[in-house]
Amino acid sequence: QVQLVESGGGLVQAGGSLRLSCVASGRTLSSYAMGWFRQAPGKEREFVAAISYGGTTYYGDSVKGRFTISRDNAKNTVYLQMNSLKPEDTAVYYCAAAISGNAYWRGSYNYWGQGTQVTVSS
Repeated sequence: QVQLVESGGGLVQAGGSLRLSCVASGRTLSSYAMGWFRQAPGKEREFVAAISYGGTTYYGDSVKGRFTISRDNAKNTVYLQMNSLKPEDTAVYYCAAAISGNAYWRGSYNYWGQGTQVTVSS
């Protein structure tokens, strides 16, 4: 079992930045692909970014060039640096871990955190 805990969410003005963290316990993250998803009220949970255990990164079209995913296996932590935030980035952000599968597809992920709220004001 892997337990994931997100932190770093909050309220920020448009154009600002936040860094989300996801700390894992139970097992080392080095064998897992890690992803970030988000869900706004009334919308489907959507893919934001992912990083393979080898360090290859993937991004959703709406965040390319603004968000950066990274991982520190020694700290069992994954990060999401979010810059140039927009009101449409407002959502609950979830961290997830996958043993294998398509990084873009939420069905690939075996473990999920509880989420952290990000609110971007205009």
